[in-house]
Amino acid sequence: MDAGAPATGFKAGLGLFDSVMIVVGIMIGSGIFIVSAEMSRQIGSAGWLLVAWAITGVLTISGALTYGELAAMMPKAGGMYVYLREAFSPLWGFLYGWTLWTVIQTGTIAAVAIAFARFTGVLIPSISESHYLVAPIHISSRYAVSLSTAQVLAIGVIVLLTLTNCRGLNYGKMVQNTFTVAKIGALVALIVLGLTLGANRAAVNANFHQAWSAHGVVSLASGLTAMTATGLFVAICISQTGSLFSADSWHDITFVAPEVKRPQRTLPLSLLIGTSLVIFLYLLANIAYLVTLPLAGMQHVADDRIATAVLRVVFPRFGAGLMAAAIMVSTFGTINALTLAGARTSYAMAEDKLFFRIAKRLNAAHVPGWALLLQGGWAVLLVLPRTYNPATRQYGNLYSNLLDYVISAALLFYILTISGVFQLRKTRPHAVRPYKTWGYPVVPALYILGASVILIVLFWYRPTTTWPGFGIVALGIPVYFLIRPRKGSDVNEAKASTATEAKQ
Repeated sequence: MDAGAPATGFKAGLGLFDSVMIVVGIMIGSGIFIVSAEMSRQIGSAGWLLVAWAITGVLTISGALTYGELAAMMPKAGGMYVYLREAFSPLWGFLYGWTLWTVIQTGTIAAVAIAFARFTGVLIPSISESHYLVAPIHISSRYAVSLSTAQVLAIGVIVLLTLTNCRGLNYGKMVQNTFTVAKIGALVALIVLGLTLGANRAAVNANFHQAWSAHGVVSLASGLTAMTATGLFVAICISQTGSLFSADSWHDITFVAPEVKRPQRTLPLSLLIGTSLVIFLYLLANIAYLVTLPLAGMQHVADDRIATAVLRVVFPRFGAGLMAAAIMVSTFGTINALTLAGARTSYAMAEDKLFFRIAKRLNAAHVPGWALLLQGGWAVLLVLPRTYNPATRQYGNLYSNLLDYVISAALLFYILTISGVFQLRKTRPHAVRPYKTWGYPVVPALYILGASVILIVLFWYRPTTTWPGFGIVALGIPVYFLIRPRKGSDVNEAKASTATEAKQ
């Protein structure tokens, strides 16, 4: 897709509406339609479930308010990669970019593409992860590769949206705006139907008569449950892995900063408007769940498809099909937003000679075509491997395990990035800041404190999924020292860059 002469720079084509659509579109995937079921088992009460989502809202909006300062100060391609590089060191920037490209962005693209295929399977049963074109070929006792009809569809979607975004920003934003508006409409329709036609006295009495009393909870660790004060605190923290990361990737708009019109104004506004809108809708969605389904029903809903269960109450005959179609629209838009934004970090790393050099080339459409192709290719490869549990003889997906592992590492990168606001105010006090964090220093400190507490709890109570993530990050350290530019030919370039930053 690099036909024609390479372009010499990005083209600013994203206005405020487009930017908000990217923030909203990348946040709303399939999580809001599913994760509340697991959260209800962990927390066990309607009142505390809503508190957990409110905590997610406070942290997400606090993060967005803080990122706005960094985005307005450094409207460069790469977002968090740039912020960590400038606030701390090139190593920290690389470790984030390494983890983003190997797992976070590409793994999420693969995961959401499979989610799209799974819900397509509700409407077209022949599309299934167990309907194989190539049966699983074991490469070890616990790993295999396969090609099912669901995997074929997922790969097709990744390829389609990668090539679409290679054609230029206008194509990517057209897809994004269309599908984000559609998914907002679908989520609003679910909320309205749940609050009106789905609401019933039995669910309201069951959930709100004793809204703060836990029941039907699962063990968190060594018999600890939300039935005790300590257990409740731990449950709320652990549940954030579902709620926080169903509202994740809101910062991806900063990856495309040079392509945003008036970025110093548009980026902070789009972060605030987009995150606030999504959190508001998420809270309303959970209220709709609670007035339609008793908590016991939420805890045991098939495959955790809680939104589908709500629509089945309203439309018993075709509720499942309606919800499947809505999630297909939602996930398609999310894949597009992830694809559009993620390649810009690869581009920024290539500019710093920390990634394949070809990734820094812009094609004739003023987009990093090779970075998009490399990202899409890796995401496709992540769709193919399967995990295998010999005890249950069931297959899983490799990217699911990888994403579980890096959740805590991603939270650490968020904490570091927001700490970068304090660091840069100290080291660059005279830098131009078109927008300064509202509520500084309380707002960023609130995020750092809240996210750190959650991270500590995950370290203690979820070590099997927390520590491996840091192993993935750590693998990037030797890679960095192997590929980083050597002193000599790059010295003058580095000096010039430092001199430019000093002037700023």
